[in-house]
Amino acid sequence: MARMADGKVVVVTGSGGGIGKSIALLMAAHGAKVVVNDIGAALDGSGHDDGPAAATVREIKAVGGEAVANTDSVADPKGAERLIQTGLDAFGRIDAVVNNAGILRDRIFHRMSLDEWRAVIDVHLNGSFHVSKAAANHFKEQGSGAFVHFTSTSGLVGNLGQANYSAAKMGIVGLSKSIALDMAKFGVRSNAIAPFAWSRMIGSIPVTEEAQKARVAKLQSMTPDKIAPLVVYLCSDAAKEVTGQIFSVRNNEIFLMSQPRPLRSVQAGGGWTPESIAEHAMPALKASFYDLDVSADVFSWDPV
Repeated sequence: MARMADGKVVVVTGSGGGIGKSIALLMAAHGAKVVVNDIGAALDGSGHDDGPAAATVREIKAVGGEAVANTDSVADPKGAERLIQTGLDAFGRIDAVVNNAGILRDRIFHRMSLDEWRAVIDVHLNGSFHVSKAAANHFKEQGSGAFVHFTSTSGLVGNLGQANYSAAKMGIVGLSKSIALDMAKFGVRSNAIAPFAWSRMIGSIPVTEEAQKARVAKLQSMTPDKIAPLVVYLCSDAAKEVTGQIFSVRNNEIFLMSQPRPLRSVQAGGGWTPESIAEHAMPALKASFYDLDVSADVFSWDPV
């Protein structure tokens, strides 16, 4: 019986641990040849360690799978090119890219430094661009390919103290949709996933209130392996009609997330003035305003 990813060559960034590692392991279990990318950095992006990527490769090989390690930084355009070349050199082609690598530099907005802003944008948003761009021409030439990018409800809904991360993750949504539009004629697909899973990134969020402690306890029940099946599916030929979408996975739940579309409109035959906007337009639109929600307000029920 053919497995879902038989014969596919898949690049998974940040796969030395957490969600990325679970994806790499399940990809291999379903027949993919995996390029395991991880620089082995600390959560804030500092440092370098070849160990995590090598460990994931060993696990894959121990059960008869095929994998190769790469420790280049996705934030470096040349590093991203070397990453894709690693797959081409080892396996002769690239069929899918999973942009999962990330770091955190959380800080309340008015105290956020330029370095904290740039570091997170560089890894999440620029890194997703660099790796995708390095693979794009190969996908175009072979007339097929799949991108899976990781976004977050911190961007889609909101979260405190994560302006850099939220902005990067919303940028990834735009990047994914643009790739889907631009490369559809070449048989290339692009989708995004907002994961809920306990990882060292989630574990780093400060917990001070009882409500936060209760939420963390729920998150700890959501393991990274719950995210991997959707990623394997989206990279497979079974998902050939699925592109330009945003999904979320929370334990045993899969959500299709909304994308911005007009909610309400108002018009004035002679045009608007600041005064008429204040008197008529905003009161009419206000009923459809969004509250200042954070992710926990929207996903308020216990994980299934």
